[in-house]
Order: sequence, then C-alpha cells, then structure tokens
Amino acid sequence: MVILIAHRGNTNGPDPSRENSPEYIDLAIHNRFDVEIDVWGVDGRLWLGHDGPQYQIDVQFLKDRSSKLWCHAKNLEALKFLVKNRFHVFSHENDDYILTSKGYIWAYPGKPVDEDVICVMPERGGYATRCLGICSDFVAQIQV
Repeated sequence: MVILIAHRGNTNGPDPSRENSPEYIDLAIHNRFDVEIDVWGVDGRLWLGHDGPQYQIDVQFLKDRSSKLWCHAKNLEALKFLVKNRFHVFSHENDDYILTSKGYIWAYPGKPVDEDVICVMPERGGYATRCLGICSDFVAQIQV
C-alpha cells in the first residue's frame, strides 16, 4: 500500500491561502490522507506556516492528529520540541534525501526513488512508479 500524504493539506492542487491552516489539515485527514505540515517554534509557541509562522497551534493539536502528521520542522526550536516530544518529524533544506524520525527516507522533489522511499512532489520531477509513499499537492488524483 502506498502512503498518500497531502502536502501542507493540499489534495487537489496548491491553495496558498489555506495551506497549513488547521482547518485545511483536518479536511485532508477527514478525507483519509496523511498530511505534511510545516511547524515553527517561536518563543515557546508552536506555529504552522510555510514561509513563516502563520497559524498558532498548541501541542494538543499535534497530539490529536499525530498518527497522520509528517512534521517538517522549519527552525531549530521546532525541531528540538518535536523530537523531544516524539512527534514524527524531519528537517531539511535542499538535501537529496533525509531520514524522518520514524525511519522513513524522504526524497527531495525530482530525486530518484524506489519502493523504500517517500516520493515528494512527483508533479515537479516525474512520477514515481514504485515508491513507499507520495507527498503531493494532488494526492486525491493519484491512482494507486
């Protein structure tokens, strides 16, 4: 079974006005997708947002959804908090591959993948025919 991961909550294409919002994340989970979220830590508070902190959340938000979340720590404070509290987390900028805290191999968009790797944004770099999971803005349109 291929793991389908909604990139920032997107399921049918990018929607920058809703990405990473708590309601959008919940909608993707309700539609039975895992969700990749961008998490920031600022002065002891948790935030969601891609380019910066946008939506303040509490730890209970993460706990209640933890089985479906792939947390992309966007800064050191978020990374330390998420690791310490045993959330599924990863952090990267332009690395070809990274290992998530649960041992998954996460590929940078466009990098080769196989059945042991999460293919990220195949719409940007060619579709993966064999992979462990797909993180995409278009997960609702993926046939597996």
